[in-house]
Amino acid sequence: MTPQDRALLTDLFHAAVHAADPETALRAHLPAKPKGRTVVIGAGKGAAQLAAAFEALWDAPLSGVVVTRYGYGALCQWIRVMEAAHPVPDAAGLLASAALFDAVQGLGPDDLVVALICGGGSALLPCPPGDLTLEDEAGLNRALLASGAPISVMNAIRKQMSGIKGGRLAAACYPAQVVSLVVSDVPGDDPAQVASGPTVPDAVTREAARAMVAAWRIDLPAPVAAWLAGDLGRAPLPHDPLFARNTVHVIASARISLEAAAAASPVPAVILSDAIEGEARDVGRVHAAIAREVATRNRPFARPVVILSGGETTVTLRGQGRGGRNSEFLLALALAAEGVPFAALAADTDGIDGSESNAGAFATGESMARLRLTGLDPAGLLAGNDAWGAFDALGDLFVTGPTGTNVNDFRAILLR
Repeated sequence: MTPQDRALLTDLFHAAVHAADPETALRAHLPAKPKGRTVVIGAGKGAAQLAAAFEALWDAPLSGVVVTRYGYGALCQWIRVMEAAHPVPDAAGLLASAALFDAVQGLGPDDLVVALICGGGSALLPCPPGDLTLEDEAGLNRALLASGAPISVMNAIRKQMSGIKGGRLAAACYPAQVVSLVVSDVPGDDPAQVASGPTVPDAVTREAARAMVAAWRIDLPAPVAAWLAGDLGRAPLPHDPLFARNTVHVIASARISLEAAAAASPVPAVILSDAIEGEARDVGRVHAAIAREVATRNRPFARPVVILSGGETTVTLRGQGRGGRNSEFLLALALAAEGVPFAALAADTDGIDGSESNAGAFATGESMARLRLTGLDPAGLLAGNDAWGAFDALGDLFVTGPTGTNVNDFRAILLR
């Protein structure tokens, strides 16, 4: 990949992330000042940055608690920032969930709760119901992550297995008004799906969640399966009077970020979709077919062009390799489009793709030939879910560190 192509793709990523900048996103959605107290709560990988931005914009007294992933904290003066594990919850997450409930106890109708919600909050807010334990909830998360089910399915199941998700945290705020300001990382931007909707109830029922488990053949831990089969602790529904005064605003999303990247591109840009789901490797192969068609027949887009897309793919674990969904997408793309003159970047806008420290990776039509020269087998690495190993060997990992926001996957394919 030429330095110029790498710089162009990097600039487009940063344009997308900047469009979801916390202060920029919040400024247009500040609620009216209440007669009573203002309490800020929040969860997600960008929750601390949202909290710091809210403090900078809010010229009145406030207090509150937010929880973010380890290493994603930010300095706040009045809002307590807690950190916990992601993607598998830990004991620190239990403490954070309890602290959020404590922060909204005893509120009255003149008080205001501002909920700052973004992606990653599902794992950061463990709150096992009934006799379930933290290990049961961690086992649920592991089963969901290994299943290959889309995020909407995973979150629908999580909401039936929690004491805080699915609107339950908002219910605890009653009779205070709750204003949820949501940074969407889910296809379609349904705010009830972001972080499993702790302050936004969902119409999906327990019966529907059971059907999803069966349809996706998700191997739930026995205690979790037993709870889901019962009738206790059902998630509240949107028409519940507890939520009558609440409002919800999506303040940043993949759509907004992709449009910003397209506007910033010096090469003509097209957006395929901001809501692509499916197996990362399958989505990679489809993108490869489009890139090959453009390169060989100049259709459906004329060169030069940057093809942009977003959404949230999934990875069904088949091996023990390292690498997230963006790296796996890119490895499948590079294999299927080998020899095509393209340059591509796939990365998670929160700065972390999977369990390693990279946001994603770069690839070209020559990447797989280069990889074979190192003695590694690209197809074998893909089969073992080790896309990180592939791009690490090539020196093509894309590392940004935490970005302070999260609007899902960013994919850009450049064809000169």
